[in-house]
Amino acid sequence: LDLMIIFDFIKLLKRALFVCFMVLSFVKEAIQTAESSDVERIKFAKDDGTDLIADLHIHSRFSRATSKNITIPLLVKYARMKGINLLGTGDISHEKWLADIKQYLHERDKNGIYYFKCEDGLEFPFMLTGEISLVFSTGGKGRRVHLIYFAPNLDAVAKINKYLDTLGRRDYDGRPIFSVSCEEFVRQMMLIDKKIEVIPAHIWTPWFGAFGSKSGFNSLKEAFGSQYENVHAIETGMSSDPEMNWKITELSEKAILSFSDSHSHWPWRLGREATIFSLKDGEKISYDLIINQIRTKSFKSTIETDPGYGIYHYDGHRGCNFSCAPKKTIELGGICPICKKPLTIGVENRVEVLANHKGIPLNAKPFHKILPLHELIAFYLKTKITSKKVIPIYEKLIAKFGNEFNILLKVDKNVLTTELAKEKQEKLADLIIDNRISNLKVKPGYDGVYGILVEKNSLK
Repeated sequence: LDLMIIFDFIKLLKRALFVCFMVLSFVKEAIQTAESSDVERIKFAKDDGTDLIADLHIHSRFSRATSKNITIPLLVKYARMKGINLLGTGDISHEKWLADIKQYLHERDKNGIYYFKCEDGLEFPFMLTGEISLVFSTGGKGRRVHLIYFAPNLDAVAKINKYLDTLGRRDYDGRPIFSVSCEEFVRQMMLIDKKIEVIPAHIWTPWFGAFGSKSGFNSLKEAFGSQYENVHAIETGMSSDPEMNWKITELSEKAILSFSDSHSHWPWRLGREATIFSLKDGEKISYDLIINQIRTKSFKSTIETDPGYGIYHYDGHRGCNFSCAPKKTIELGGICPICKKPLTIGVENRVEVLANHKGIPLNAKPFHKILPLHELIAFYLKTKITSKKVIPIYEKLIAKFGNEFNILLKVDKNVLTTELAKEKQEKLADLIIDNRISNLKVKPGYDGVYGILVEKNSLK
């Protein structure tokens, strides 16, 4: 009798274990499905409500290596064509550009937003923004870091410039260079006005990023010290996207923003990366609204290029026409096989070196990963992005659909295909849709060379 009881117990135990196994398998599958769905939601979520697409990192004609034709009217013209709703002025430290700002823009509502009056009677908004290059030594290493900063009004700009004048000249470049640490610069900005926002620019760029391989730091806390809490956001830069930045635990505490760092007014540069803020019904754009959404991470999403499109994504040597992925760099011992000198370590490599987190942070924002429309048309025509052949097709699409972001992100696929079929340009429609769903291939950029859009089957 005792043996029968034992056998019955064993049978029940086996059944119970089988049921537990099935339940665990079901739970595992459900979790995997949820994670997969979450990845898709994060990457490709469509925004509801009123979007405010902002590019708050640009430059004037007074910065080095910029178009000398940049004017505020031209910036407005092409920003509207692009579909941008808010621009940063850029270069508020330069007196000649500041004179242009005062000439063309007016603060309509005394809320930190300055407007340009267009010929059609509409008014286009700007925020006061600038960039500074800091060159200093700390921790036994020379540092070069670019920071962008936003100012709430012209009075704050005057105080910032007065402080910069104690450090040196600012008349020779729209992005002046000063010998002061990141920590000290942020401290001084907070003393001037706590509404000033300071953001590490293109944070992974080898030469001037706060995390850069050449002269950067290994953490924001190391870079900003006691002022770490006063840094609320970082800028991804073209060679990285939010997904790459999610690999850094520390950045889950900060807003991950994107802007173009445009050096010209052309729409294939302006707004190539941007941040989408949110406006509620009846709500007006204000400096406080933008800063609050940054500091509380309540903005909607960002617009990114494929990180391979950026000029520092891969490792390599521009002069040697050589580039490679991080794995190959390890095999080479970090040495260029052509000139036998150390390779310029790119963003993907640097991210992997500092990576300490897997998965998607709980507060991660969705993002769009797209290339500029000019790039797609040029690829379709097999010509350069600056070719005059691109302009008629671009302008015709803008006339039909309103602006570039509308074409790239929103116009119905069938509507777009039907319109382009009239000109026998169905393949261009396919390119635009593939771009929308991140189904294009880019040969990664390196050491100052832009990435190149290529045929899908041309990359291994």
